[in-house]
Amino acid sequence: MKYRTQILGLTGLLALLAFWQIGSLILAQSMPLANMLTPAAALGSLAHLLPEAALWAHIGASLQRVAVGLMGTLAAGIPIGFALGLSRRAEEAAGPAFQFLRMVSPLSWMPVAVMLFGIGNAPIYFLLAFAAVWPIILNTASGVRNINPQWLELGRSLSATRAEMLFKIMLPAVLSDILNGLRLAIGISWVVLVPCEMLGVNEGLGYFILDTRDRLAYSELMAAIVLIGIIGWLLDSAARLLAKQQRKA
Repeated sequence: MKYRTQILGLTGLLALLAFWQIGSLILAQSMPLANMLTPAAALGSLAHLLPEAALWAHIGASLQRVAVGLMGTLAAGIPIGFALGLSRRAEEAAGPAFQFLRMVSPLSWMPVAVMLFGIGNAPIYFLLAFAAVWPIILNTASGVRNINPQWLELGRSLSATRAEMLFKIMLPAVLSDILNGLRLAIGISWVVLVPCEMLGVNEGLGYFILDTRDRLAYSELMAAIVLIGIIGWLLDSAARLLAKQQRKA
């Protein structure tokens, strides 16, 4: 079954490459620049770029921003999720406002973020945290509501303090839900990151895409897109593995 899944996945990737190649060739008939967008051109540019320290500096800057944004997301999302999960009134009061904010595209807040935080990393951190906090809140709240009441009764019967109830019973019980939310948050952060890095910073994969566009280096632009997809896939795989290991624990 495992090998079958791998074969199907590889088949899907090969089909994607085929559609990419065919689309580039069709487009090249009316737009010669499309020859720079083919898989061969993109992968060749990627192989040329990978040994360069400058590319790794861009990758490091992007990963650092995602990490900081996720720390802010967890710091805000877990307590809010617990509050909503423990109090039905809090959930009813905050639910409509949260649903409204959740439905607004994070990129809509870009002008506001720049106005409040200026140019640089600060508005990017804000936008990443704002975009990714919702799955943490919702998954945490759902996990808290689904805690086995017998565990809580057992803690009370043993005269557990509030801190012990929180850290020894409730938090371990919802950890799986938090990790599932974290996986979603990582994906959202990575998708939102690239346009956010067009807010006046001078490094990062989003900035690198703008730079390749300005230099008309379209094969490098496509290489950057491929690289973003690969890194995003690796991040999601790591988050999925972490959640799987926690469920086994």
